[in-house]
This record gives sequence, structure tokens and C-alpha cells, in this order.
Amino acid sequence: MKNGRRSVAIASDHAGVEMKRHLLQAMEGWGYAVEDLGPRTADSVDYPDYAEAVALRVSGGQADVGVLVCGTGIGMSIAANKFSGVRAALLYDDFAAKYARLHNDANVAVFGARTMTEEAATARLGIFLAESFEKGRHERRVKKIVRIEKRLGQQA
Repeated sequence: MKNGRRSVAIASDHAGVEMKRHLLQAMEGWGYAVEDLGPRTADSVDYPDYAEAVALRVSGGQADVGVLVCGTGIGMSIAANKFSGVRAALLYDDFAAKYARLHNDANVAVFGARTMTEEAATARLGIFLAESFEKGRHERRVKKIVRIEKRLGQQA
């Protein structure tokens, strides 16, 4: 948290620049402290670089949650989930947005700028940010994911 507000790191690739701007403005309007990690233009970039920037902030505790946008959301999801402590979820509908938080304790929301509208992404982001991890039986499963991360980290 920054100044008592939840902190969010956001980034995109070139395909997602406009949607990223829209989501950033929405989150600022909702009272979040948002850090824009780029890019600023629609010039071609490599999405793994931006997924890494957000995932490092979330994994390292400098951001409470992350938001990523690329053409489909798939590449960003794959790249971000390589980082310990990151649970990136592609929010393809409202149900996924809700249950990614409730059951999976997802901490990075991912969107596809070529597969959904800005309005749909904004609504899903609002759902995602409003939910809290339900814990209970789901906590056991998330802890198993953490154990896998630790085990694989020791093999590296």
C-alpha cells in the first residue's frame, strides 16, 4: 500500500497501450496508487519485458496487484506466471474476474486488447479488485502452488 491506498503496477505491449491508459485512468478514479511501467507509445515492443516489470513489483511486494495488457492476454499471462508469488489470471469474463480472486488468490489481472472491449476489461478489473481471497479450502490449494514454486526455485 502506498499512502494507505492499494498500489497497482500496470504495463502493456504495443497492442495494449490504449486499453492500458483506459484501465489506469479508471483505477486512479477508484483511488488506487497506480504505477505505469510502460510503454508510452504503440511502437512495437516485446511483451515479456513488460510482464517481467510488473511481476517483479508484485513478487517483490512493491505493488499489491498488477495489471497487464497485450493482444490476447495469453503471452503476458505465461510470462508473468514464471515469477515466484505471482498468480496472473486472464480475465476473459466476469465470472473469471470474480473467482480468480476468490478461489485462486490471483494478484495480476491480464486482459486482451484484441479480444475484449475497454469497457468489458474495465468492468472485469473492477470485479477483480473488489474481491478478496476466500481462503478456506482454496488456501490449501494455493499453498500447494507456493510449495511447487519453492521446489522448482531450488532446482534452478
